Amino acid sequence: MTQNFPPNQPYPPQQPGYQQGPPPGYQGPPPGYQQGPPPGYQQGGYQQQAPSNVPHVAPQGSPYPVLVSTMNDLPGYTAEKVFGEVFGLTVRSRDFGSNFTASFRSLGGGEVPEYTQMLAESRHVAVLRMCQMAQQMGANAILAMRFDCNEIANTMSEVAAYGTAVVVQKVEAPRVQDSKPDEDDANDS
Repeated sequence: MTQNFPPNQPYPPQQPGYQQGPPPGYQGPPPGYQQGPPPGYQQGGYQQQAPSNVPHVAPQGSPYPVLVSTMNDLPGYTAEKVFGEVFGLTVRSRDFGSNFTASFRSLGGGEVPEYTQMLAESRHVAVLRMCQMAQQMGANAILAMRFDCNEIANTMSEVAAYGTAVVVQKVEAPRVQDSKPDEDDANDS
């Protein structure tokens, strides 16, 4: 059950049966709620706001289009611009056959590979969606990335990845200074 979401598709991906708009029975916002999209938002997601000269900092061979770090800052880099929170979310349910097999495995104890694979794929998809949201904002890195996992109705698992979208720049190394004193400096002492 592998899904690939190309980085240039809008978030969330439009799937068959996806219906935009309020769910049936929705009564409207509570009093005092200000409707409308946040600044910078357009239909289809956030549009890139950062200049196109944002450096690419994701490591070579990374499965993600932006650098993702669980640290609050990156050694050797400085955060030039902070966009704010970004997240990716997926909800998965195992098919009946996998649930049946996993239930027998759980009787004997040990790892249940069916669920391990499902959760690993869910985390990967959640991080990819988070990266897509960050890219659409114009970020080249995500700092303080975390996961949140929950169970829904005892049949589905929700995995969320969230962090702070930023533009980072590599810090210039200080120039090596001449250790030999100038003639003027030698005469001053």
